[in-house]
Amino acid sequence: MLERERVISTLAREETDRVPVDFWAVPEMQQKLFNHFNVSKLNDLLDCLSVDIREVQPRFTGKTKRNKDGTFYSNFGVLYKSVSNKYSTYYEHAAHPLAKASSPDDIQSYTNWADASEFDWENFADQIGDLHKRYYVKIQLGGLFETAWAMRGLEQFFIDIAEESEIPHIIMKNITDYFIDYFKRAMEVAGDKIDLVYTYDDIASQQGLLMSPAMWEEYIAPYHRQLNKVISGYGKKIMYHSCGAVFPLIGRIMELPVDILNPLQTRAAGMDIKRIKTDFGDKLCFHGAIDIQELLPFGTQNDVREAVRKTIACLGVNGGYILSSSHYIQADTSVENVTAMYDVNLR
Repeated sequence: MLERERVISTLAREETDRVPVDFWAVPEMQQKLFNHFNVSKLNDLLDCLSVDIREVQPRFTGKTKRNKDGTFYSNFGVLYKSVSNKYSTYYEHAAHPLAKASSPDDIQSYTNWADASEFDWENFADQIGDLHKRYYVKIQLGGLFETAWAMRGLEQFFIDIAEESEIPHIIMKNITDYFIDYFKRAMEVAGDKIDLVYTYDDIASQQGLLMSPAMWEEYIAPYHRQLNKVISGYGKKIMYHSCGAVFPLIGRIMELPVDILNPLQTRAAGMDIKRIKTDFGDKLCFHGAIDIQELLPFGTQNDVREAVRKTIACLGVNGGYILSSSHYIQADTSVENVTAMYDVNLR
């Protein structure tokens, strides 16, 4: 089967020659795999791992403001700083541009909202090329809630919703409008080359939801419904990401609507894949589930192989599952464990 045919079939809950696979890893892990396979391009690495999906994004043409201390601003005006540990470098928030806003008028007067025109849409279709003829192609939009609290500050955003403030609604609406504009521009120039739209919002911790279901329904869900209605109108599949213990909301997430749930963080409370497959597998497909917290970095190759077999045997029954790690594979993971994860499925 062609890679795209394999994904299309599994999303239709049909048995395929093998479970389709996807890949995500931090840059340092990617470099380890580049060295292992003696390749230098991401698509070549993905071919080495027999990955069925390819992600595309237009090139950003706007100006990124950088400070002398190395901090920089996102296109929403959020300040980021670089942080390094023993294995990798990543970015975390350094300041929130709407943290001191005290009224809806303060939010309305903010002028640094992201602009979807600041991307190279003219050449986007050529950038994708013929990928869609062989692979299943996805485009990532982003997180509505995650972008909102990055602008406001997580603690203040939660205070706002606890106080039933209008401020979160105004922020969420502006962000949603941006992603709708971004998506429509992508469809106008390359809609026939894109199959899947990836959106995300981490709404849970390892132990439970970050907010009550009622708060999620009031402040978060309406904006995903608005965005997803536009995406569905173009006939595209939707994959939704949230880390953590999201089981209590899976049914509601599915109705946004969502076609694929990612990443199934199996070590989080209540995230039993057998129960999830039984309760929701007739209407929802799944992506991920291979643990990056303990299994991949600390397990043996045999541990990895056995876990992959068991996951496929559960989530892959009658299709509906794309094999992948439960988040970006971290740089403390061995190349051998990564290759073991993919090799099992190919046998």
